[in-house]
Amino acid sequence: MNLLIDLGNSRLKWAQHAAGVWRADAVLLDSEKNIESLFDKAWGKIEKPQRVIACSVSSPERLDALERWAQTRWSVTPHIVRPQAQQLGVKNLYRKPEQLGADRWAALIGVRGLTDSAACVVDAGTAVTVEALSAKGEFLGGAIFPGLRLLRDSLARGTVAIAPAEGNAADCLARATADGVAAGTLFGLAGAVERLIDEYRRSLGKPMEIFLTGGDAPALAAHLRVPATMVPDLVLKGLARIADSL
Repeated sequence: MNLLIDLGNSRLKWAQHAAGVWRADAVLLDSEKNIESLFDKAWGKIEKPQRVIACSVSSPERLDALERWAQTRWSVTPHIVRPQAQQLGVKNLYRKPEQLGADRWAALIGVRGLTDSAACVVDAGTAVTVEALSAKGEFLGGAIFPGLRLLRDSLARGTVAIAPAEGNAADCLARATADGVAAGTLFGLAGAVERLIDEYRRSLGKPMEIFLTGGDAPALAAHLRVPATMVPDLVLKGLARIADSL
């Protein structure tokens, strides 16, 4: 059994993976002061994994804590996934391949395991990334912008009249400020993603498959006017491919 770990900015996601077995879970990191106690809760009672495969866009301190925890608990040194120039059918065309986010790299590898067609990969998390992957497996580049929470928080921090509040995003003809913020950010996010998808089609051509993942993927999917395949554990799927290749 392999333990696959995606250590993000706001969530810790993981899966136990073996032939015919996939058990995934996630927890929020926001209020967790002692990250090692969270690891205890998440994995303290599972059997020793054969391998621990991890990617992280969180702080170096959290990644160090993860490595120490796995060594202490299981005497296993985690394999930390870092972007490469080429891996498992994906060619990294970033000017400096090592600067690509590890989660973005894992997601691209995950998508390459799902399709041989050109693909657009949308990850709607703390930040939103929209990636272009050619039919040849070339990562052509992508765009990054704030996710829903960051958009809404920035309005509350940057204005006097808009206070943090939960609103209803169902209708963009909002009749309350909180609803206006909720709808404006969600509809705006969907519009930005659709525009990028349209731009990518000019480079990738047709057919181009669209894959959607991340914590805000369900909310975003409901407002997109283009068909997309939801893959909730896309980064972990990429980590599974990497684990199987080791």
